[in-house]
Amino acid sequence: MKISNFSRTQWRVLLILMLVNFVNYVDRQIIFSLFPAIRRDFPLSFVQLGYLATAFTVVLSLASFPLGMLADRISRRAVISAGVLFWSSATFFSGLAGSFRSLLAARALVGVGEAAYTPAGAAVISATFPREVRARVQGAFDTGMFIGGATGIALGGVMAQSFGWRPAFFLVGVPGLILGLTALTLPKSVTLPPSHGKKMSIGELLRVPAFVALLVSGWFGSFAGYAYIVWGPDLVQEYKGFSAREAGLALGSVIVVGGAVGIATGAYLSDHMARIRPWGRAVIIPIGFVLGAPAIFYALHSTGKVHFLLAFGLGAFFLSWYHGPLTATIHDLVPSRGHATALGFYYLFVNLLSMAIAPIVIGRVADRYGLITALHIPILAQLIGAASFVVVIQCIRRHGLHHPSLARHWEQEHPRPLVPVVEMTVEVSGA
Repeated sequence: MKISNFSRTQWRVLLILMLVNFVNYVDRQIIFSLFPAIRRDFPLSFVQLGYLATAFTVVLSLASFPLGMLADRISRRAVISAGVLFWSSATFFSGLAGSFRSLLAARALVGVGEAAYTPAGAAVISATFPREVRARVQGAFDTGMFIGGATGIALGGVMAQSFGWRPAFFLVGVPGLILGLTALTLPKSVTLPPSHGKKMSIGELLRVPAFVALLVSGWFGSFAGYAYIVWGPDLVQEYKGFSAREAGLALGSVIVVGGAVGIATGAYLSDHMARIRPWGRAVIIPIGFVLGAPAIFYALHSTGKVHFLLAFGLGAFFLSWYHGPLTATIHDLVPSRGHATALGFYYLFVNLLSMAIAPIVIGRVADRYGLITALHIPILAQLIGAASFVVVIQCIRRHGLHHPSLARHWEQEHPRPLVPVVEMTVEVSGA
């Protein structure tokens, strides 16, 4: 199926979910550009600032799996709408925080709402579009994430310098309330998966070697990506000579360009390779991880602003290749009835055990040795993630995309046609 042949309903679903993902990441990442201002208002160390990111991530992790299961069992549309309304309200109230603890609590509540959205939204995407364009459509969905995250970083820097950090939360909380209501217009036909048969269990998913290897690779890749996002604004302000406004606009711009183009490139290459080999979609991810590492290393040690931005943008370009292919690979390995459950469990694993600790680990090392030294850790992590994803490819080559552990679920999704019974008569001629 060609993208030009999408129906009006498919385009509407994609547009709504891209906009929601945009607001999702604006609300999620605006706080990182506000870190220096918050640190001055509530005298904080790097580690304490890291707790703001960790509190959000821990709650996001713990809530993603049960809310993903809920979306597979009731209405994905309702779960998406409720999640958007909840996180937007929590973002607005972040601006009212009178202490570090109250801000910590508000950011944790943002994680509840965002946990409701991502697994259900990705499942709706895969249910609405055919497999042959799955990575490209997931990539378009994730483009909203990258543009939103970069906009949040840029907007945070501008708002912090012009108005202070509190109005920034007020400004970005309101659009989500509108989009939360708009999500209720998603078609019912794509929010409810088939309900017949036994539900997929986590034990069954963990018997799929490719899925387990993907979790390991996701741990390292998520650690690296989140470390760059959390500490990037502080890095350019404290070590590269950027003002808050310059940091927000410059860093946001290179992330938008590098990340968005990288997502599109990785998604296109992934869908192309998937037509050639069953494991072709997955091969794009480790290549991007490896190519992005030297660019990030050069950015850390560059002396000029332009050199830093070019190198960091190139690193973001390669690192972002994994977004569309990763989700598409999970959905290739798992029948549609378990898409939100599998993705919810993936987010539970990488958010709780990787992204939740990344800000604190980098913060502790930064307090002792400096932030530039600390940011060498995620470079190593993304290289290990690349090596781990090679194992995913080997598992798919050995077992195929449909592992025997999930055979009964694949059979229920694609039942074999009944073989008609043909009566045969044999004429016996007399001698």
